[in-house]
Amino acid sequence: MTQELNNTVLTTLPSNIARPAYHRDDLSPGILHIGVGNFHRAHQAVYLNRLFDTGESLDWAIIGAGLKPYDAAMRDRLAPQDWLTTVVELAPEGLNALVCGAMIDFLEVDPAQLVERLCQPDIRIVSLTITEGGYFVDPNTGGFDAAHPEILADLHRPDAPKTVFGALVSALLKRRNSSLAPFTVMSCDNLPENGHIARQAVAGFARALSNEAGDWVEENVAFPSGMVDCITPATGDRERQLVRETFGLADAAPVVCEPFRQWVLEDNFPTGRPALEKVGVEFVEDVAPYELMKLRILNGGHAAIAYPGALLGHHFVHDAMADPLIQAYLKRLEKQEILPTVPQIPGVSFEAYLDTVMERFSNPAVGDTIPRLCLDGSNRQPKFILPAIQDRLDRSLSITGLALETALWCRYCLGRDEQGNTHVIEDESADLLHAWARSVFEGDPELSTLPELFGTLATHEAFLRAFRHAVERIRANGVAATLKSYVDGTFSAAAPDQKATA
Repeated sequence: MTQELNNTVLTTLPSNIARPAYHRDDLSPGILHIGVGNFHRAHQAVYLNRLFDTGESLDWAIIGAGLKPYDAAMRDRLAPQDWLTTVVELAPEGLNALVCGAMIDFLEVDPAQLVERLCQPDIRIVSLTITEGGYFVDPNTGGFDAAHPEILADLHRPDAPKTVFGALVSALLKRRNSSLAPFTVMSCDNLPENGHIARQAVAGFARALSNEAGDWVEENVAFPSGMVDCITPATGDRERQLVRETFGLADAAPVVCEPFRQWVLEDNFPTGRPALEKVGVEFVEDVAPYELMKLRILNGGHAAIAYPGALLGHHFVHDAMADPLIQAYLKRLEKQEILPTVPQIPGVSFEAYLDTVMERFSNPAVGDTIPRLCLDGSNRQPKFILPAIQDRLDRSLSITGLALETALWCRYCLGRDEQGNTHVIEDESADLLHAWARSVFEGDPELSTLPELFGTLATHEAFLRAFRHAVERIRANGVAATLKSYVDGTFSAAAPDQKATA
């Protein structure tokens, strides 16, 4: 028998689903979360659910909010089920499910209502998952893009904002005028220095209104940085059917995710916070080393397997990891070139972290895909791979494996795999990348460098030699043979006088 998920069925859930150990009527709000997507419900909401199960911090429940059409769609799905979510953890040995009740309300998609709720004293933290691209970062300067049309529209009508940052600044200034302490802004998006990026956006919008408002935000509002991690695939009919057939629940918006979660937070919450350290959140003075560990080892590892995986015809990440050549390439690259670029963190073993990462990548239950890892390479490579290359070059260290990864990305950008099957380059710079790949692999000198992506590396002779050598090996021998030569140590370094183009 299938039950519709809502408050009334919490006491009749089957034994194979964990249910809240607390009474949801005992919860009161403390956090307003903007951007109620799958990752938030698999990560932050689950940590709070665990905490509420202990009877702690019951005044820190979540109110959902958002300003986009997809936020309204999510609200429509969750409203009939009293904001409950079924979270299914895809462990290799089987499925684990829980019903998460940490969110107790979800505002209508209405900027005025959002600003009004943000002005209430019970809201002490505003958390965000608005995607990496939602912070209005100027691609040329890296600063806040105050000239973006959506921002300009809000600046012309600051009392009726339609963007997240217009709403946050409007509410913060209203709280200031009412002598109410500002809420803490906590980004939970998966981007480096997310607290700094959130500060830049909020203070940047405020400063565009007036220097005085910008100064006040920078001096009075806290923006803790955090490192977040939990692989969370998209939800579709397959996932809804899984929950219905396996657990007997009709959930319009279930979440599936891996069983691994990590959350490292800067402990900077002037108006208080839930006691999340009691359920596994790590509070530290400086998140940056943990961010770098994840960016280089995990995200860099994803990049390393993405392009050879695609070129050799793998669709799922776990299938790529089951390919002995790809797994061996990843392990050698990580241990020889990536791990040494990450500063040591007391009490953290990078070798153990790498083992965990490889286990996660190999989990067939998650069903993560190689095409997903290949997305947006022009944005990901400069974050996950190129800084490691620069670090090693600055120390006169070998970049053989990292240059090979870059050459494999370039080969992928030709738009066909080793068998000649075509694939779409899902990237905002797809045309540029395709032209670059053709110039490199087909000998057209028209586009031999990409300084807009590679920065100073585009003219760095040592990088260019290593990159060109990797390209020549791939072109002459194919991807599999090139990976094998790297793994067995016969992938020789480029000759010092070798012509360099990239």
